[in-house]
Amino acid sequence: MFFGAAGVIILFVIATILFTDPLSTATGVASQWLMENFGWFYILGVTIFLVFLIYIAASRFGRVKLGPDDEAPEHSNLTWFGMLFAAGIGSILMFWGVAEPVSHFGDPPRGDALGIEAESVAAAMDAMNFSMYHFTFHTWAIFTLPALGFAYFIHKRNLPPRVSSIFQPILGRRIHGPIGKFIDIVAIIGTVFGVAVSIGLGVLQINGGLEQLFGVPQNAGWQLIIIAVVTGIAMISVGLGLEKGIKVLSNINIIAAVGLLLFVLVFGGSMLFLLKGTFESFGSYVVNLPELALWNDTFANTGWQNTWTVFYWAWTITWSPFVGIFIARISRGRTIRQFVVGVLAVPSLFSVIWFGIFGYAALDIELNGDGGLVERVVDDGDIPGALFELLSHYPAAWIVSVIAIVVVVIFFITSLDSAALVVDTMSNGHEDFNPLGQRLFWAVAVGLITATLLVFSGEGGLEALQSISILIGLPFFIIAFFQMYSVHRALREDAGELPDMRTREWRKVLPPEETIRRMRTDDDKYDYEDPADTTTRPQPATEVPVMQDPYLRPPTDRDVDRPKRTGTLAGRTGSKRLPRRDPDSNS
Repeated sequence: MFFGAAGVIILFVIATILFTDPLSTATGVASQWLMENFGWFYILGVTIFLVFLIYIAASRFGRVKLGPDDEAPEHSNLTWFGMLFAAGIGSILMFWGVAEPVSHFGDPPRGDALGIEAESVAAAMDAMNFSMYHFTFHTWAIFTLPALGFAYFIHKRNLPPRVSSIFQPILGRRIHGPIGKFIDIVAIIGTVFGVAVSIGLGVLQINGGLEQLFGVPQNAGWQLIIIAVVTGIAMISVGLGLEKGIKVLSNINIIAAVGLLLFVLVFGGSMLFLLKGTFESFGSYVVNLPELALWNDTFANTGWQNTWTVFYWAWTITWSPFVGIFIARISRGRTIRQFVVGVLAVPSLFSVIWFGIFGYAALDIELNGDGGLVERVVDDGDIPGALFELLSHYPAAWIVSVIAIVVVVIFFITSLDSAALVVDTMSNGHEDFNPLGQRLFWAVAVGLITATLLVFSGEGGLEALQSISILIGLPFFIIAFFQMYSVHRALREDAGELPDMRTREWRKVLPPEETIRRMRTDDDKYDYEDPADTTTRPQPATEVPVMQDPYLRPPTDRDVDRPKRTGTLAGRTGSKRLPRRDPDSNS
């Protein structure tokens, strides 16, 4: 798997450099075709993921432990929430926290369809609705689905930390064969590309900040330098290991990001405006969520949905295995209900706060201040520079912007070194640290893909990132549907089937006058019920059943009268029985 995935990545880099124009044209045409014809599939798919997760959490399977049945959670609630919180403030929030609301405020997504005027109050509300739709429950449903699969099959069935392990109920031991290896290679390649897209967005943002502060031009040369620096520091972090490298950077990450958030809240134009807007926007988002979740821009057909929502979903799902394994590793011992509610709610809540504070800070400047954000982000198309344009309206703008650049750099270093360790785990099938050179290779691979997409793709930086995300995301969406089926089938196999619900029986009730009529008549024309089986008032015929532990209760006479289910549990659930293992065999 390592050499298969590595070979494809190296071939892509070489082919892109040697055949830039043909490959650029091919990826552009293919991604455009997918967006126009299958954009609805991406949008519908993520909504189905969210509905499936809610169903699993609310069903009887919600009580299933992700690990041994008698094992307590590995981490306390506070620690677990803290780690989910850290996962929720990733690089995407730094890049889009200001850019997304401002983009939709200056160019409303449903302007043509609903007649919303740009830079109006209605545009501001719709901009916040879409920002929260893109970065709360739906985004985290994309991460939660594979994370649930990893957590169940790694902690419950003790399978290797690979994507193919999620398909064990379908493939059996063939997960270790060619089919399983093919699934893992696709997952590894997709994860590398997905992380590379994230790093690419960060490079564009860092370059935009450096241009504003130091006059560094936004060109390929400087972007290659930034990629080299970020990759180099990430390699050092990978070499230091989890405790000394990633953990230290993650802690700095959290403190710095929260500090930046509080700075914008306290030193903005109106703290009350930001707080009121955050709560109001969350309510508006919840009310409009069903419509947003299925909106496809059918009538206006502006193409907006393809370049925003479809890009987000395709990009997010490509690196969902990376985030999924991290979430699965910290969630051992929790029930599925706790897992789904926590993973969906905690990061989504922080996203609501982040976009509420940064989004309304930008809207405050546009509606009540000097403006300038729409001109730079929408008119000039400088999306990466949105955050720095916002900070330029605050006191100590230069110093705070330098800190923001450092935070962005640390975010992407953390993403890169974490991805290197996780991809290395996926390619080996166990969590032990493997040869250092092998781990360093994945960090270099992400850097190479990032440089290739930004500099050698033949397209504009953001356009190239969008095109490759759409293409790589499609197989991941198809795989995700099989993941839902596999998880549900495994739960049915392992949890068994509940007995039929039993209730006490009741006698038939007749009106009093009918009872008297039947007692007085000798007419044998009708075959009446035995009077002993009828009554004039509701009256139970049997006692209330006593609920006993279905796992410990021995068979009773009552079970004899119940219809018997034929076949094994695996047969009734449609799972193929695996061949019996020879106890004398070492295989």
